[in-house]
Amino acid sequence: MTVFDMAEVSLRELNQALHDATDGEFEVVNPRGAHAVASGIDSEISVTIDGPVGYYCAGMHQRGSVQVNGNASAGLAENIMSGTVRITGSATMSAGATGHGGLVVIEGNAGARCGISMKGVDIVVGGNVGHMTAFMAQSGNLVVLGDAGADLGDSLYEANLFIRGSVESLGADCVEKELRPEHIETLRQLLAAAGMDADPTDFTRYGSARTLYNFHIDDIDAELAGGAS
Repeated sequence: MTVFDMAEVSLRELNQALHDATDGEFEVVNPRGAHAVASGIDSEISVTIDGPVGYYCAGMHQRGSVQVNGNASAGLAENIMSGTVRITGSATMSAGATGHGGLVVIEGNAGARCGISMKGVDIVVGGNVGHMTAFMAQSGNLVVLGDAGADLGDSLYEANLFIRGSVESLGADCVEKELRPEHIETLRQLLAAAGMDADPTDFTRYGSARTLYNFHIDDIDAELAGGAS
């Protein structure tokens, strides 16, 4: 394992070394809340960060894995495309924002706007999430083992939100939906991947009521007829 001590190497030197690597395991010590640590990874490497990190840790992540043994500030794993990002502590606002794929695991709590505009990422939170979580979420799965704050899923599109605890309030167009067998299986797989012990049947599923779409699906025949004429 290659060890980088951020008391001795700069952030630029660290990230460049991680970008240049094609495989292997790396440990980062003394991160001291630095921003953008391990961002832009695009190879099958494993990175462990021992300590808290600042903004945008593991942003634009592809392939490989990043684990933070500590807390993370805003924008954890923003725009993640694939691979895995895990923190053992809690994250502040906008964790997993705009993520297109991959898995983000937050063992503690997540702040406001977790999963904002998520586009296919899977996010598992062991604790609670703050207000406006999954705002404008478009696809993917959000699993919360604790409680959710106000305005959950505001302006939601087609993402699935699975909450085990209570929800302070639902945002515009977010409604409770049936938890079908396929959703239970999805939950089972995500909980196993995150290493979290919970009964999938204990969760409530929330999704889009689809009332904010530009047209209603029942009007599609009229739309097509109008276009043909």
